[in-house]
Amino acid sequence: MTLRPITRRRLLRLGAAASAAGFVVGRVPLALRAANVVGDGSERAATAATGRTLYRNAALADGRSGTLARNMSVLVKNGQIAWMSPSDSEPDPGPTDGLQVVDSRGLTIVPGLVDAHCHLTSPGGKNYLDHFKDPPNQLLETAEENGRLARRAGTAWLREVGSPTVVDPVDGRHRAIALGIRDRWAARADRPKVRSGGTWLAPPGVLAGGVAVEVRNADELLAAAHRQLDQGADLVKLYVEARNSTDSPWSAAEIARVVAAIHARGAIVTAHAMRLDPARKAVLGGVDAVEHGFRLDADVCAEMARRGTRLVTTLIVPKSWLHIGRTTSGTYWSTRAGKRYAKKLLERGEESARLARNAGVRICAGTDFGGGGSRAGQLAWEVESLVATGMQPWQALGAATWRGGELLGQPNAGRLKVGGPADFFLVDGDPYSDPAALWRVSRLA
Repeated sequence: MTLRPITRRRLLRLGAAASAAGFVVGRVPLALRAANVVGDGSERAATAATGRTLYRNAALADGRSGTLARNMSVLVKNGQIAWMSPSDSEPDPGPTDGLQVVDSRGLTIVPGLVDAHCHLTSPGGKNYLDHFKDPPNQLLETAEENGRLARRAGTAWLREVGSPTVVDPVDGRHRAIALGIRDRWAARADRPKVRSGGTWLAPPGVLAGGVAVEVRNADELLAAAHRQLDQGADLVKLYVEARNSTDSPWSAAEIARVVAAIHARGAIVTAHAMRLDPARKAVLGGVDAVEHGFRLDADVCAEMARRGTRLVTTLIVPKSWLHIGRTTSGTYWSTRAGKRYAKKLLERGEESARLARNAGVRICAGTDFGGGGSRAGQLAWEVESLVATGMQPWQALGAATWRGGELLGQPNAGRLKVGGPADFFLVDGDPYSDPAALWRVSRLA
């Protein structure tokens, strides 16, 4: 994907437009609009936010039970769900003047998706790690494209779990660049809402130079965690992986010290843990979630269930690597070793998901777009991948909607409820009998 860098002239134009709209602090614009946003539902979303739309004779799939509600009507008024009712006993929707009626026969209303693991500023693909070192202007352009793709695919919320610390070209602040993006998207109907973990906290040498906040010992880890919250992060992300080792770089007690301090400030801690020992140390240290968890065992899963530790799956990452290997030459993923690694990781990840589900672990679905080969807007693929492990389709949809909302601490995220935001979307077909229906987005509310 070729993305156009933001020139100084273009930034000035964006700043002038933002200033005219009132989004200014001092001389720095607080709103950044993507160039050429076409066909992503932004005009429809703006209309829905100020008018009334009646979706008539739709099915409803809320991801909370295996029963598909049929022949339902939903009235959206000023961006909120005013009521939900069987279509043959609708309440009065009000005057016909200004009311848009959508014939929804053959369509299913689905809550806005919650991607529980993503990286806004990288496009994914075969060189995903290199893109974290792109110039700041490019990082912003990439995020705009990722946000457009994700929202168009029905994603209403993004849990962003790592972006580089740089000077934001828009607000001038030196911190994780996704934090500024989060703030500027907060009032935009054409982009998902974002909660961000700031920048990864990692041991030296694990991630490419300058990408992570590198910490050499437990004291530095604690100080860096506090600094992330001071800079505005919503959660803290620990990269629990040692260079050239399968062991955890920190003990369970050292992790617990960070968790206690961050919990005391009202935030949560999550852990990147691809291997068993790091996952075990993270769980025993009390983290709120394990990201990836590709090599869990039954004992760790039992402990996660006992503690309420969530698992955020990203099964489409090794699948995306396999796709790259089949379609692209000259990459590690096109070598025999790369294909073998991706295939084995997928097998272990699927087994870990089964073990976690059987143990009663709460599972949330993520794509890891930007941080793996996967791309924005592919959460439907993760739902299909969870179903392939034996999860019921309605449960997999729940993992991609309200379960993620719980993890975010957002009670309305991923839910269909009267009085809640109308951030749902409609798909062609029934995602309970055919999870691939989630790819067939007909309309955003």
